[in-house]
Amino acid sequence: MGFFDTILLPFKWAVSWVLSVFHSLLSGLGMEYDSGWTWTLALFLLVILIRTLLIPVFVKQIKSQRAMQELQPEIKKLQEKYKNKKDQLSRQAMAMEQQQLFKERGTSPFAACLPMLVQMPFFFALYRVLVGASGAADSGESIGALSTEEVHSFANSSFAGAQMSDVLKDNIGENFDLNVVIVSVILIILMVTAMFYMQKTLMGKNMSEAAQTGQFAQTQKIMLYAFPAIFAIGGFNFPIGVLIYWTATNFWAVGQQLFIIRRNPTPGSIAERELNERRAAKGLPPVGKAADEAREKAEAQEDKPKGQRKQPVRKPRKKR
Repeated sequence: MGFFDTILLPFKWAVSWVLSVFHSLLSGLGMEYDSGWTWTLALFLLVILIRTLLIPVFVKQIKSQRAMQELQPEIKKLQEKYKNKKDQLSRQAMAMEQQQLFKERGTSPFAACLPMLVQMPFFFALYRVLVGASGAADSGESIGALSTEEVHSFANSSFAGAQMSDVLKDNIGENFDLNVVIVSVILIILMVTAMFYMQKTLMGKNMSEAAQTGQFAQTQKIMLYAFPAIFAIGGFNFPIGVLIYWTATNFWAVGQQLFIIRRNPTPGSIAERELNERRAAKGLPPVGKAADEAREKAEAQEDKPKGQRKQPVRKPRKKR
């Protein structure tokens, strides 16, 4: 067993055990034991469980992203300060000052990737389980917590005419299988589209004006195209079961992000303006940046010196 497999071993057992429990539960409720739809629903339940456990990490990601957006004006000032200084000492000083800013706000440029990084061990573990299912079924072996019977059931179950353990790259060319190609391509398109839409919505609606330029914006633009491209290429090597898992994960993430953007948008963003328009239509006070501006305006009005009250002019009395 290699070093990577040793690291993944506990995740592999955890993923396979949860998958086994969900499959047994669904079978006990009357679903067909060897059906691909039973295994597909078990994968959906695995996604829901993992994403639910990751909610604290997702909340931390949102807070870190907002802190990074708030920092953009200060980072721009820092860049202007060292604009014409190319020597090593100036670069080090700029880097140290940036790190100090990040430390004070409790954030970092990599915080946006946190949920994905935390989820990756589970994804790789699931990948190893599903890739090994076909070989293990032929040799009569178990994988992690999945029994030999469950491994055989999974490897031979099908989803829309393609087996769960089928891989797109193995079913083109001489071993061409139309069902596998169609199912794989559709799942890859759905997976990548959801990922692209999620990042595009974040950039288009939930970023403040100050954050739409500079290093943070450049990082977001790279992520907009880089992650979908990586997963589109990787999709050729993913078994159908992994494609189902990752597609479901991305759609869950899209729904989760849309909920957050609608209910609790970033201050100064388009989403916040839309939220305040909806609140105004209902007669509710504004929130976020608009609320702060309204409060400052009210305080400024209160601090204005009030003019002296004009005394009434007394009419002259008539002479007798």
